[in-house]
Amino acid sequence: MIRVAVLGAGRIGQIHAANVAANPLAKLVAVADPFPAAGKALAEKLNCDYSESPDEVIARSDVDAVVIGTPSDTHAELMLKAARAGKAVLCEKPVDNDLAKADEAIAELNALNAKVMMAFNRRFDPSNIELRRAIDAGDIGDVRQVIISSRDPGLPPRDYVAHSGGIFRDMAIHDFDMARFLLGEEPVEVYAKASRVVDPALMEEFNDYDTLMVIMQTESGKQCHINCCREASYGYDQRFEILGSKGMLQNDNLRPSTVRRFNAVETEARQPLLNFFLQRYTDAYRNELGAFLTALTDGTPLPTSPWDGRQALRLAEAAIESVATGRAVKV
Repeated sequence: MIRVAVLGAGRIGQIHAANVAANPLAKLVAVADPFPAAGKALAEKLNCDYSESPDEVIARSDVDAVVIGTPSDTHAELMLKAARAGKAVLCEKPVDNDLAKADEAIAELNALNAKVMMAFNRRFDPSNIELRRAIDAGDIGDVRQVIISSRDPGLPPRDYVAHSGGIFRDMAIHDFDMARFLLGEEPVEVYAKASRVVDPALMEEFNDYDTLMVIMQTESGKQCHINCCREASYGYDQRFEILGSKGMLQNDNLRPSTVRRFNAVETEARQPLLNFFLQRYTDAYRNELGAFLTALTDGTPLPTSPWDGRQALRLAEAAIESVATGRAVKV
């Protein structure tokens, strides 16, 4: 039984805490959040201790592992505190909003031989697992192109944007990681464009964007195209397409029902897409935590690492540089 504390009681923290409480390999010991209204309510709901202080929870002798679901600019500090205390860590992306700080943190984590897993939940989605399995089995031959569409139903709250590091480091970082996961190679060149067509005020407030496109290429010539937008009127849009030398794989959106309706005024009418990532990736979050706990229990390698977080962040930084310069950036 792995005794776990969850840091952060926001929307991600609530998902992780509920999954820990429901997993037979774990016991949810405590939730930490500086805002009692959220943290205390979550702890009471899941019958565990509550603290306003992450440091206090990390220091507890009855905590073996921590799950970090706090704002992005706190991740590196909390990961290091937990690793220094001998705790295993499952941390939401990114390692940090700053690449240099991420590299410093990873160097110390490696020196500590810390058990740290980055929470790239999309790798653990059942359909995405099947994409990787099919690629490995040679079902489509050699991968040539990966196309990723990623669109949110609406802009996140302003206080979230302020700590997120921007759309490339926050939203698109999942897509950069999936690009690496599906290509099977590291991109070596990145070209990106970004704009503010949903909310022009993002420029003045955060120097951020709401819409982007990225083209990447690996050393062997494999290509990836990513398109993201913070607002899609029709719901949470997540699609993948992988073209290979022998065929193609697609992973389409999920809906509450697969029923299609045909009548005199419309054809193939379907229910709307799922509303947000918390619904779309429910199974992925559960599988992700399960993989973390299983690895700790069995002593097997963790399926993702801070290095994966670092590489996705490096691609985000290259895309940001490309937008600023108007040129492709070597990685």
